[in-house]
Amino acid sequence: MKAFLILEDGTVFEGTGIGSAREVISEIVFNTSMTGYLEVLTDPSYAGQAVAMTYPLIGNYGITPDMESERPWAEGYIVRELSRVPSNFRCQGTIQDFLTQHDIPGIAGIDTRALTKILREKGTMNGMITTNGEYRTEEIIPRLKAYRTGNVVEKVTCRDSFTLKGKGKKVALLDLGAKKNIAKSLQDRGCSVTVYPAHTAGEEILDSCPDGIMLSNGPGDPKDCKDIIREIRKLYESGIPVFAICLGHQLMALANGADTHKMKYGHRGGNHPVKDLETGRVYISSQNHGYVVDTEHLDRSVAVPSFINVNDGTNEGLKYIGKPVFTVQFHPEACPGPQDSSYLFDRFISMMGGNQ
Repeated sequence: MKAFLILEDGTVFEGTGIGSAREVISEIVFNTSMTGYLEVLTDPSYAGQAVAMTYPLIGNYGITPDMESERPWAEGYIVRELSRVPSNFRCQGTIQDFLTQHDIPGIAGIDTRALTKILREKGTMNGMITTNGEYRTEEIIPRLKAYRTGNVVEKVTCRDSFTLKGKGKKVALLDLGAKKNIAKSLQDRGCSVTVYPAHTAGEEILDSCPDGIMLSNGPGDPKDCKDIIREIRKLYESGIPVFAICLGHQLMALANGADTHKMKYGHRGGNHPVKDLETGRVYISSQNHGYVVDTEHLDRSVAVPSFINVNDGTNEGLKYIGKPVFTVQFHPEACPGPQDSSYLFDRFISMMGGNQ
């Protein structure tokens, strides 16, 4: 059936409906990854967003056992061409069936290059995916402008704490929308990982006497997480080693008086170069964020930049002064390089007194 993508600036793309036939309003973002579409769909950081894939052919290896969470979180899916016959020895189904099964609407057959150009020039905007050909643009646009992603961290976090056993260091992982591979990267290094819901009190985490604390990635505007920021400040003051990724990186900065702002169209893809300011080495990183820490007003007696984005010079990491705390904006648990920045987990293990 026909489907339509309507942007809040009035632009309309016509294509073919894929997945669910329900109507959805969400923030429209683009991802430049050539592979890893299943990891994108199941990344909790996409809650409240519909993802447009810039690579023209999606789904050619089907659905494989590479999910980053138990279910997909993207609100919608936008592609140029959807592979009709996937081929891979690990294939367990098609994206079309996967989207239908999880009630996720999508649209195929549109010019994703034109869509990406609009988002790059005008900035990220809201949009609607619909199969209703009798839509009235003048009625839809006010609804699009009014849409807000809201408290999406509450939506994606785990409901109860649980432990993934290991014989090494004890790590408390605050689940702000954590990808599975974060806990796995710690387990692979022998850690016992206890995962806590996002709104867990700092005292509860500290009472468990962890050797280290991990703050995960997650969706939404970091400034919406006021209660979580207050608890993260307690974790910072404890003196226990802390490693934070993506949203966790932003929340730790806010907990220490820094500021964040929304980027024009964000960084989403598996090909973003970041520079380690200490060594001068550049790494290829996986990223998914629409907000960034503002280092212009950063108190350099509290933290200093440790990584920058080579493309646009924005902040990609902070090293805190006098505290065993470091944070990064990108995803060292992902494998774009394929394992360029996984050494950061080894650094964290070393900070806890373990062997690299």
